[in-house]
Parts: sequence; structure tokens; C-alpha cells
Amino acid sequence: MLILTRKVGEAVSIGDDIQISVVEIKGTQVKLGIRAPKDVEVHREEIYLKIQEENRRAALVSKDSLGAAQDLMLKKNS
Repeated sequence: MLILTRKVGEAVSIGDDIQISVVEIKGTQVKLGIRAPKDVEVHREEIYLKIQEENRRAALVSKDSLGAAQDLMLKKNS
């Protein structure tokens, strides 16, 4: 892990197209500004972890369950 010290208005660059800037420091909170290409997803860690967990659960759904859901949708639309 790289640990850096930055002041308000200073930034860190990641590669050629991602920049993280310190916008404000208030007590124990730090506001960061993140500039990244639109195709790069940026999430708070707790949101990222929830997305990963949902993806893991979705990957565990059996083909039988998906087939049953599809059958229900086809019956509903008939």
C-alpha cells in the first residue's frame, strides 16, 4: 500500500487518466474529488463490496431456477 500526505487542493494521479484530489478536510473527514473516464466505475468501498456480494450470489443461481423464471415470464406474457 502506498501512503501519501496531501493538503487541500493537492492531488494524486493514477496512470494517465485518473486523478484524486483533496477537496476539503473537516475534523476527521476528508472530501475527495475523483476525475476518471466514464468507463471507469468508481464506488465507495462499502458499495463496491455489496456489488461483489450480489454478483457472487447471482453466479450461484442454478440453471433450473433461471429456466423456471423464464417459464413464468412466458406464461405471464401469453
